[in-house]
Amino acid sequence: MQYSIQNIYQLLSSRLQGNQAIIKKEGQSTIAALDGVRAVAALFVIGFHIDVINKTDLWSAWQHPLASALITFGGSGVTLFFVLSGFLLFMPYAKALLFEARWPSAKQFYLRRALRILPAYYVALVLILLLFQRQYLQLAYWQHLLLFVTMFMDSTPQTFREINGPFWTLAIEWQFYMVMPLLMFGFYGVVRKLQGSPKRRLLAVLSCCMAVILYGLFIRYVGIYSAKHPEQTFFLPVQVRNIALFFLYGMTGKYLENFAMGMIICTCYIYAQDPEHGVRLKEVLFRNSRWLRRLGLVLLLFTAIWHFQVMQMPVPQFSFLNPLRYKFDWLNEMVIAIGYSSWVLAILFGSPTLTGLFSLLPLRKIGTISFGLYMWHLPLLDFYHEKIVPHLNLGGARTTYLSYWAWVLICVIPVATVSYLLVERPWMKLRARARKKTEEGNNGSQDKAAP
Repeated sequence: MQYSIQNIYQLLSSRLQGNQAIIKKEGQSTIAALDGVRAVAALFVIGFHIDVINKTDLWSAWQHPLASALITFGGSGVTLFFVLSGFLLFMPYAKALLFEARWPSAKQFYLRRALRILPAYYVALVLILLLFQRQYLQLAYWQHLLLFVTMFMDSTPQTFREINGPFWTLAIEWQFYMVMPLLMFGFYGVVRKLQGSPKRRLLAVLSCCMAVILYGLFIRYVGIYSAKHPEQTFFLPVQVRNIALFFLYGMTGKYLENFAMGMIICTCYIYAQDPEHGVRLKEVLFRNSRWLRRLGLVLLLFTAIWHFQVMQMPVPQFSFLNPLRYKFDWLNEMVIAIGYSSWVLAILFGSPTLTGLFSLLPLRKIGTISFGLYMWHLPLLDFYHEKIVPHLNLGGARTTYLSYWAWVLICVIPVATVSYLLVERPWMKLRARARKKTEEGNNGSQDKAAP
């Protein structure tokens, strides 16, 4: 039986549309598989913190260095969260830039982000202070506490990874939210100058994303250099330099390269959905999804080994990476982001089996409560480690390790679920109602303006 090129493209298109199941959640469209990816990111971070708290070498690092490298690499789930944020937040802007859809309202963007993040964060902050960190209620700590209230706790040594370790990444997320609409107007200015086909606009948007990556790498390099050479002021007064680093770099960077990688794969995803212009790109991504998985796996394995050799325990088996030791702080986040982005593309455009795996209901449920899991898991794990484990006779190291995961199941997940149901979900519903009201108002304005 013979098929024309058009028929082949139609078959591929229909198969891909089946792979990319979209569900409705709180009035908003969500790609089901990405809920599963978000769950994996949360579980990676939890696994990393269990390993740090437990301080048990499950596998001898000298005898099984690869296994040890993988189990200590779970912290890279933070990078995956940043990539996903870049992807999801850029979607409406990508549609507007590529196909001249309605430009997203900055006011609505800020409102939705605030309603999604701040209520649950402030509730968690207050409860963690009352239950686990009461010293911060003393007057001497109020100056530090102010940075947690204003979402700049990632920028000083006194607040970085304090109160609750994962909070610093919420500061990174929030600061990205603040600058994104402004950044998008810059994108719009570039794309508008290149009036033409969607293909030309695609290249322009990708070029803008690459510029953000280069800027992120540049600021990271400057921040690392400044930490190693505090006497270097870059021809600025010391106070001015410190203020600039406070806002532009913080303690470990603002991770713009990670967000920008998410924006790149979002651009490809949105363009590939267009039935008129994106068929070719969709076919290319589908045909090469296996290679994308392989590329992602190689890069993630490489960075896991690199991370272990530099940050954990140097072992002879990984000594070939020693010449790259001094490039780690600058480039490792970029490599990890590329690895995870390759996998996200493979999930979105790959086989139904792979997409279905990440769309499984249990994973999606964990993805739904991942924000609460992320905020609450570490203080609850610390409580288990300090108050409960010493009174248990758990036997060997692996039994003890598994007991932490049991604690996650019986305590952390229920707490995160309560956070979602009682705090996050009501504000998400309010956000959905505000969005619906705005859309109805916009439609009504268009109707009145119609001839």
